[in-house]
Amino acid sequence: AGVASCPANSCPFRSPRSPRLTLLESVLLPGPRPTAGGMEFSELIRTGQAQAELLRGPEMPPLRGTLCVTGHHLLLSPGPQATPDLWLLLLRSVDSIEKRVAGDAGTITLRCKDLRVLQLDIEGVEATLDIARSIEALSSLESVITSFPFFYRPKGLRLGEAWHFHPPERYYKRIARETRAWRLSEANEDFSLCPSYPRAVIVPRAVDDDALARSARFRQGGRFPVLSYYHAPRGTVLLRSSQPLTGPQKLRCAEDEELLRAVLAEARPGARGFIVDTRSAQAAKQARMTGGGTEAKAAYPGWKRLHRPLERGRPLQESFVRLMEACGDPEQSMDRWLSRLDGCRWLSHVKEALSTACLAAQGMEWEGACILVHGAEGTDSTLLVTSLAQLILDPLSRTMAGFQELIEREWIQAGHPFQLRCAHSAFSHTRPKHEAPIFLLFLDCVWQLGRQFPLSLEFGEGMLLALFDHSYASPFGTFLCNSEKERCLCEVRTRTHSLWSGLNQPKEQRKLRNPLYVPNPLAIWPSVEPQSLRLWQGDPLSLLLPGGVLPSAQLPYLSSSSSSGLFLRWTHPPEPSEVAWEKVWQIATDQKTEGSQPTDSASQPQP
Repeated sequence: AGVASCPANSCPFRSPRSPRLTLLESVLLPGPRPTAGGMEFSELIRTGQAQAELLRGPEMPPLRGTLCVTGHHLLLSPGPQATPDLWLLLLRSVDSIEKRVAGDAGTITLRCKDLRVLQLDIEGVEATLDIARSIEALSSLESVITSFPFFYRPKGLRLGEAWHFHPPERYYKRIARETRAWRLSEANEDFSLCPSYPRAVIVPRAVDDDALARSARFRQGGRFPVLSYYHAPRGTVLLRSSQPLTGPQKLRCAEDEELLRAVLAEARPGARGFIVDTRSAQAAKQARMTGGGTEAKAAYPGWKRLHRPLERGRPLQESFVRLMEACGDPEQSMDRWLSRLDGCRWLSHVKEALSTACLAAQGMEWEGACILVHGAEGTDSTLLVTSLAQLILDPLSRTMAGFQELIEREWIQAGHPFQLRCAHSAFSHTRPKHEAPIFLLFLDCVWQLGRQFPLSLEFGEGMLLALFDHSYASPFGTFLCNSEKERCLCEVRTRTHSLWSGLNQPKEQRKLRNPLYVPNPLAIWPSVEPQSLRLWQGDPLSLLLPGGVLPSAQLPYLSSSSSSGLFLRWTHPPEPSEVAWEKVWQIATDQKTEGSQPTDSASQPQP
C-alpha cells in the first residue's frame, strides 16, 4: 500500500521494537524484513519517536506532530486535528545533516539531494541527537538490495510492468524499416565484451561478432563503437564509444578500423565522418601516455577528429556546489549575485554542451556525415552529446514516450553510472569521489530547448524535475546501479517497479505533459548566445504546476512540488495554482479538435 493511504491517527509511534511500529513498517515495506548488511534496520534507529515541528520553506506553514524514523523514511504525523495524511521523506534523499542543541530542545537541518532544505525543531536534546545519528546512519547505506525500491509496493502497479517498454530490439525494428545496413548483435549477451553495455547493441551488418570482440579489447572498458541514432532524412548515423587504447606505442586494431570503414561504406558512396572528442587536444594527448589515445588519421581514412572539451567529474560537481551556494544566499547584492553566477560557470557548461550537440547534429543534417562521439570512458559527456543531438534532430524523441525511450536507451542502458554520479548532490560535506551532475546538466539543456521552443516538446518542466528527483533518490528501481550488468545481478527488473510505470499513470501524465504541444517535424536549433541562456528558474507555465509537500495520491513520490524552476524552487514560495493549471489545459485543449488532443497511443514509438 502507498504511504499516503495510511491515516496518521492509526499510526501511533512507539519505540523501534514495538509491535505497533512493526505494523507501520509492514505497511511501508511489505515483504521480508529489511536488513542493512546483515544488521536489522532497527539496530540503526536510536529512538523511535519525538515531538517536532517541521519548517519546509518560505511562506509555508510549519507542521507539528509526532516524528518517527523507520528503515527508509522520516515520517511526521500531524495529528488528528490536522491533515489526515502523513508527511514523509525518503532517507536516501538526505544529502547532509546539521544538528544544534540549546536548552532542552534541538534543531536538525536536512539538506536534500533534490535541493530542499528542511528544518526540524525537536523536543529534547537526547531525542535530537539520537534522531540525527539515526538519519546519518540510514541515509548513508550503500547497499543496493536493501534500498527502498526493493520494498516499495504501491497500489495499482505490478512488478515487472513497464520494464519492457524500451528494449533495444524495439529501436532496432524502427531502424530496420529504413535500412538493412545494421543488425542487432547479442555478442554481449553475458556482458563479457563490455560490462557497461546492454546485452544487445546495434552494429554494422558487415562486421561479425568476432571483429566486435577484438574492437572491444581495443577500447577502454570494452565500449566499442555502436549505433546511437539513425538519421533517416540523410541516411547518416550517430555512434558512441570510448577512447581507443593506442597508448605511447600508437597501437592499432584492424577490426576497430574495419568497423568504422563499414559505417562509412554503408552510409553512401563517398561518405565521410567526424569523430567528436569531448576532451581537449592536450587531454587526449596526455591520455595516450597512460594507455588511452585517439584515432590516428592514417588508420581511419574518411574520418576527421574534432576536439570539443566538456567538463565532467570534479570540476562539474564543484560548479554545481558553487551555484547552489549562490542560490541559497538571500542577502547578497545584485553585483555579488551576478559575480557568483558567472564564477560558478554553470551556464558556460550548458552552453558548451548545447554547442557540441549542435555540432554533431549539424554534421548529420547539413554535411550528410556520420558522427562518432567519445571522450575517455564514454559514459558521461559522450551520452550528454548523443542524447541532446537526438532531441535536436528527431521529432519522436521530443514526444513523451520518445523522451522516456531516449533516457532509457542513451543513459540507463548505455551505462551511465547513476549510483556513483548521484551518490551526493550539492550539499554533502564529503569530498567528491565519483559524483558529477552530468545528468542534471542534460536536463538543464533540455529545459533550455523547451524554453526556446515552447510548443515543440510534448513534456513539460514537471517531467524534467521528476527525472532529477528520481535520479538522486527514488522508490523506483530505474536509476539504481551503474550498468545493465549490475541491475541484472541485483535482479532490479524483477524485484522493483519501473519509474515509467508510475509516470505513465493518467493522473501523472496530465501534470507532466505540455498542454501547448504541437508536433514539429523539423529540427530545432537552439541559440547558445549568452542572452539566450537562462538559469533554470522556471517559466510562466511551469509556475502553474500543481503540487505540495503533503502526499495525498496513491503514488505520493511522483507528485512534483510547485516550483520556481530547479535551482531556486525551494527558496521561492510555491504558487498555489492547481486551478490555474487546469485552466491552462482547458484553454489549450479548447483550441484543438478532439482528435488532435495528446494521447498515450499517439506518441508511442512504433515497434
